[in-house]
Amino acid sequence: MELNVYNIKGEVTDRKVTLDDSIFGIEPNDHVIWLDVKQYLANQRQGTHKSKERNEIAGSTRKLIRQKGGGGARRGDIKSPVLVGGGRVFGPKPRDYSFKLNKKVKALARKSALSLKAKENAIIVVEDLNFDTPKTSRIVELTKKLQLADKKLLFVLPVQNKNVYLSARNLGKVSVVTASDINTYGIMHCGSLVITESSVAAIDNLFKA
Repeated sequence: MELNVYNIKGEVTDRKVTLDDSIFGIEPNDHVIWLDVKQYLANQRQGTHKSKERNEIAGSTRKLIRQKGGGGARRGDIKSPVLVGGGRVFGPKPRDYSFKLNKKVKALARKSALSLKAKENAIIVVEDLNFDTPKTSRIVELTKKLQLADKKLLFVLPVQNKNVYLSARNLGKVSVVTASDINTYGIMHCGSLVITESSVAAIDNLFKA
């Protein structure tokens, strides 16, 4: 697949880039995309939820009422789960939600996500972004020229660029990542991928390494 390269002003240049069909042109596998997104979201969970059970509540152990004949539920001390302020039965405890996925599965998921965006014509290639100073207005102007101002965008850079990152930080619909940090969730969560010219080769090297 060949795509035109846009300059920083949002204009089409005379250059074209070729996207590798083994990365951007495969048949998307919906299940592995789901698995990778599920793992990403699971890894974001802190897992620090906690409620006190009966043995962790502070209170007297005196039996409040007799076992039978009271007409109500059986209960022992004031820490009983049937009472307000008592312990919770089988409450949540801190746990780790992360789980393992094989490297080949994760690679297939990313390629499937990239291929899906390519099929949707949601990949734009722009020339390398080189900002001398952070300037949010330049990112805003570029998105308007590309007619992408109303979409969630993921900018993919070959290496970290502090000025580009700071320029896009205040924009709620724009995220910036490097080619090595690209993930399935980020690809699927955005409306369009804006890939810099050098990042195309970086992505190729990432999957062929």
